[in-house]
Amino acid sequence: MMYQRVVGFYQSHSTTSNDRTFLRPDGCPVGLNWRYDRAEMLSDGIVHVVGLSLALIGAICLLVISSRSTQGLEAASVVIYSLGLLAMLGFSAAYNLWPVSPRKWWLRRFDHSAIFLFIAATYSPLIAQMNSGTTFVLLIIIWLVAALGIGLKCLLPGRFDRLSIGLCLSLGASGIFVYETAVTTLPSSTLWLIATGGCLYSVGIIFHLWERLRFQNAIWHSFVLVAASCHYAAIIISIA
Repeated sequence: MMYQRVVGFYQSHSTTSNDRTFLRPDGCPVGLNWRYDRAEMLSDGIVHVVGLSLALIGAICLLVISSRSTQGLEAASVVIYSLGLLAMLGFSAAYNLWPVSPRKWWLRRFDHSAIFLFIAATYSPLIAQMNSGTTFVLLIIIWLVAALGIGLKCLLPGRFDRLSIGLCLSLGASGIFVYETAVTTLPSSTLWLIATGGCLYSVGIIFHLWERLRFQNAIWHSFVLVAASCHYAAIIISIA
């Protein structure tokens, strides 16, 4: 039985706002074809199971540490990050491992929306540690852009896939605007882990777009898992 492989990204051929122009009758975005074989599905499934298991354990540990070392806004930001981490990995697993059906394409909306949520949630505890007016303004902008991305993915599925990648990369790199504050308030190890995670996400995009490479999806998700682990470690260090 054949499953998913992205062999083409959506490209708009019309300016109409009618969803039927952009979606097939089953809700699948026009231009997406899915053919993963069993080995590819198995490898991707293993990555997701490992990721979700680590995320659950990690979220519990993070909340325990946070309860002892943070309070108020900082503690709330850690909760938001933990929920964002679980949402991102959970929806990714549900979408990528679900059999091809109309429900799968609804899960696609939630999966892609959770990416924006996770990026904003990752910045929240780090910016809370910086605790300055400039950084909080940046955090508000990040959440507004993330909300825009979530809205595009939920309400206009399949229309702005390439734009969404650009938005995600821009959000991820937005921390450069508070570099000086970060250097003076966050541990150097946290900064190195943030930079390493960002580089891994960026390199992983290559495999995400390398549509003809076998196991491309599993490789991409492995990069995501390792990058997320780097940022998790950065947050742990910053609040410990």
